[in-house]
Amino acid sequence: MKRIMITGAGGPASINFVASLRIAPEKMHIVGTDANMFRIHLAPVDSKFIVPRATEYGYIDALNDIIRREEVDFVHAQPDIEVKVLSENREKLEAEVFLPSKETIRICQDKFESVKIWLKNDVPTARAIEIKDERDVERAFEEFGSPIWIRAKYGAGGRGSTPAPNIETALSWINYWRARGEKWEFIAQEYLSGRNMAFHSLWKEGELLVSMVRERLEYIYPDLAPSGVTGTPAVQRTIHDERVNDIAVRSILAIDPSFNGIACVDLKENSRGIPCVTEINAGRMFTTSFFFSYASKVLYGDYRCNLPYIYVKLAYGENLPSLPKFNALPENLYWIRHIDAPALLMKDNKILGSMYEWKMT
Repeated sequence: MKRIMITGAGGPASINFVASLRIAPEKMHIVGTDANMFRIHLAPVDSKFIVPRATEYGYIDALNDIIRREEVDFVHAQPDIEVKVLSENREKLEAEVFLPSKETIRICQDKFESVKIWLKNDVPTARAIEIKDERDVERAFEEFGSPIWIRAKYGAGGRGSTPAPNIETALSWINYWRARGEKWEFIAQEYLSGRNMAFHSLWKEGELLVSMVRERLEYIYPDLAPSGVTGTPAVQRTIHDERVNDIAVRSILAIDPSFNGIACVDLKENSRGIPCVTEINAGRMFTTSFFFSYASKVLYGDYRCNLPYIYVKLAYGENLPSLPKFNALPENLYWIRHIDAPALLMKDNKILGSMYEWKMT
């Protein structure tokens, strides 16, 4: 039996990851870790452990203690910061990981560095300026027009992002976060007004194995963010778009022609309808990975788009069945969810299934 550790186990993304493994065609022993003493109790795992924050002393040692005690074979880090720390310390970890190279993780977590590589390789993306002072903000409006998009250089969930219609708003936004004690670095980018999409894929040594695209339609509590984007969708749907497929693949290979593991690419259309890459989440799953896993099970009775399970099989060096490289699921499958409301899978306004119908443990 596989013995797997999931970090950040009490967060929504890890809960979706574990849920996907629970409906896979084999039983696994799943160990969960979290730095939050409350959220760890939400983790649908077989054993739970509190650990230091990834940036604190003793984090890797704590994981190794648990790995030895629980006889863990493989570790999946879900939060970005833990992906970064495990990537940098992968040789010290006493269990396997399945990640792209250290340099690839570093580049993908640096939104400004990623943009530079994409522009150099003619991958559609929003031009960016690193903000060091007020003059950089002025230059962004001169080059990009109004509004511009302000975002943190590092971090997930739309960290520090907002549209800014003028210089005063942009500077006030940055100063607000600095007044709160945040030491984030910021970039300014062209504002992308079109559809918001995500390309989810698994790779082995530069070969794409399976992928699917979804479009985000509504967000959890959009009124709580100036941009209306709160990092995770309340309503999303599957789409087939060959331009998105092509641009997303090019964006990944531009950074790493030998990419390994998980690549979740965020894209947004510009005013001309061209999908532009905004970031690659490397080494971790998107928050609602159970959407595709559950749809595979309900529609086909298999795991063709159960990306967490396929990823684990890859990590263990196991053979895979023939998988669709693109468009692994049908179009217009809707995943509708909200806080404390188990998600619904729908197509043609008919409910195909619900998270009520499965058990996490």
